[in-house]
Amino acid sequence: MEEVIKIEGGRKLRGSVRISGSKNSTVALIPAAILGSEPVTIYGVPHISDVNSLTQLLRELGVYVESRSDDTLYIDPRNMENRPMVSHAVSKLRASYYFMGALLGKFGHAEIQMPGGCYLGPRPIDLHLKGFEALGADIKYEHGCYILDAPRLKGNRIFLDISSVGATINIMMAAVFAQGRTVIENAAREPEIIDIATLLNKMGAKIHGMGTSSLVIDGVKDLHGCSHEIIPDRIEAATYILIAAAMAEEMTIENIIPQHLEAILMKLEEIGIDMKVGPDFVKISHTDKPLRPTEIMTKPYPGFATDVQQPFTAILTQCQGQSVVTETIYTERFKHCGELNKMGADIDVRIPSGFVNGPTRLTGTSVVATDLRCGAGLVVAGLMADGVTEIHDVYHIDRGYDNLDGKLQSLGAKIWREPVE
Repeated sequence: MEEVIKIEGGRKLRGSVRISGSKNSTVALIPAAILGSEPVTIYGVPHISDVNSLTQLLRELGVYVESRSDDTLYIDPRNMENRPMVSHAVSKLRASYYFMGALLGKFGHAEIQMPGGCYLGPRPIDLHLKGFEALGADIKYEHGCYILDAPRLKGNRIFLDISSVGATINIMMAAVFAQGRTVIENAAREPEIIDIATLLNKMGAKIHGMGTSSLVIDGVKDLHGCSHEIIPDRIEAATYILIAAAMAEEMTIENIIPQHLEAILMKLEEIGIDMKVGPDFVKISHTDKPLRPTEIMTKPYPGFATDVQQPFTAILTQCQGQSVVTETIYTERFKHCGELNKMGADIDVRIPSGFVNGPTRLTGTSVVATDLRCGAGLVVAGLMADGVTEIHDVYHIDRGYDNLDGKLQSLGAKIWREPVE
């Protein structure tokens, strides 16, 4: 049954919140785990619907998956079979494309239908396919399915026209078993890529240059099992930091890596948020000073994350003057602005920028989470708004946030769910 999230705004928040394992790491670590010939145990797995979809896909491939304790996933690929991936779970989940690289690397053949996920404008996978072709794969597209074949993958030098996170990870997974050396130039540098490469190296891969724009992979013959703990989710951390900036009396965000959040923390300081940054936490205190406007431009890591742009826009509605948000990665990522305007914001979107005029008083109303991070932005806005905000299509939010309701309730928010017809 479909649910809505309801938030009664205006309540000051206090206390501490612990950040879960990274969603963007998890959705790639799970497909990467099947590259080995032995079981892999992953710790710190967040409770999000994307994990449920991925474990369903693993089971369809004959992989044994077991949740052990609260946040531990045991993945045993010893009886795995390479089957066509054409189920509904594939179309629901964009990250299912990581099975292309994993299956191509392990079996030399992959058949998968076009993956789904949030619509954020054109998100072509041509960079992934170009990388697979450079490694020697033959690619066909038939009846809505990609069919990839490579009797033997061979290392090559691959230049990515855009430093895509998905393409970097996918090509890296395929290249792990390729003969010789693969070099990915203009590789993405996100912390999640380092996390995936760390898992693969623990399994016996030879990957160097993680965190730089030149990733080197020396092919190996096989991989074994290992245990691995996921890094904290920097986007969830940023979301709660923004929630604290919006409504905290005093709030601590724990289990974070501050280095992963530098661009966001610097922007918050710029607008006038009072914070203390520790080795693995940020503490934010209420300020009565008026917030200053700013300019944000999304960039690949270590720049300002596109995933944080939407929740940050909610804060900008309370700044004195005009802020400008320019989106360079997903130019369609402005659907939240129409929803925020319904609540009383004054945002003028002229793609690729949004002009946020503030401060404006936000009032609770019925809004739609058009995608995952739009949902996060509406939660931030709902906490600030007068009255009750009703958020529809909350399945988008559940794809990426572990126990959102419970974490916010523990901080003093009034948030609940109701079924809708």
